[in-house]
Amino acid sequence: MYLKTVSDEEATAEIAEAYAAERAGMGTVMNATRALSARPDMLVPVDRLLNQLRDGFSLGLEAFRMITLVVAKHVPSNYCSHVYFRGLTRFAGRDQALAIQADHRSAGLSERDVAMLDYAEQIAIDASRVRAADIDRLRAVGFSDLNIADIAYAASFRCFLSRYYDAVGATVEPQFLDDDPTVREQLTVGRP
Repeated sequence: MYLKTVSDEEATAEIAEAYAAERAGMGTVMNATRALSARPDMLVPVDRLLNQLRDGFSLGLEAFRMITLVVAKHVPSNYCSHVYFRGLTRFAGRDQALAIQADHRSAGLSERDVAMLDYAEQIAIDASRVRAADIDRLRAVGFSDLNIADIAYAASFRCFLSRYYDAVGATVEPQFLDDDPTVREQLTVGRP
């Protein structure tokens, strides 16, 4: 980490609560959370927004994780690629998660999932190129405007967080790194 962050010993009030909750749920405090503590007044609101978006995601957690994995590849963000690959494997399995990360269009996904990930990918690459036809395509495969907004929120928020984590030097925790060096290399999409 390039910045000084709030250590466990220094954590008080809401930051101490956030650290304790993450430690209770995951057994550790992630570097992503520590990175947010460099601006202590932002950790809790950003974390709440992420939780609200993820927990209330109209398309479910698996879709949220597919979106974040595809977006992380195109930001590009090593940190988020490794973390969300690990998270997606719990839903889709390791081989499917690898296929989605490599090229979601040839990963055997439904037309609906491909359209969703195409839209998320476009947001990550250049959201200014999204057109009404892109939204019409999403509607044509069954997405509501709420679903489309959720996809846009998830992709845009991942761009924000991924870029922030890279900008402050957050590094991937060992427990998120795959045991296979080839897979680690595939997921290393940004700074080595």
